[in-house]
Amino acid sequence: MIKGLYEAHLPVKNLEVSIGFYRKLGLKLAWRDEDTVFFWIEEGKSWLGLWEGKEYQTPYHPSLRHIAFRVTYEDLKESVKWLESIQVEPVPFGKRTSIEPFVRPNQGNASIYFDDPDGNSLELMCYVEVPNELKHNTEKLSFEDWENLVSSKEASRKTF
Repeated sequence: MIKGLYEAHLPVKNLEVSIGFYRKLGLKLAWRDEDTVFFWIEEGKSWLGLWEGKEYQTPYHPSLRHIAFRVTYEDLKESVKWLESIQVEPVPFGKRTSIEPFVRPNQGNASIYFDDPDGNSLELMCYVEVPNELKHNTEKLSFEDWENLVSSKEASRKTF
């Protein structure tokens, strides 16, 4: 029945500032009125609504003020450079201190985090194919550690 995400919404303090920020991310303006704007995430498939109002003061919680944008693995590998090129700073996730993208083998995904001007948490995320013997791994691994681990697992399979 469900085929994907149609829309998501975030609260913002100032539409003009937010419009500039989300355009920098490459999103295309779809629709606007005096206190609301919608950007296409995938044109004709999914969009993001930004709502100007006091709700932007709601304390951050991932269930309230978080969006993850799907990207490719190769794009994610270049994400720090890309974010910096548009003057957006990546932020560490949770208790991590590194801003670099990381892999969650047990979830089969990888991501990097950054914030919009109102402190909404944004994420670039991709699916990662995980060998069965690594699916139990709950560590958050750097791309370098992940690729080394996968390479060593593949090499050990070829020797048998």
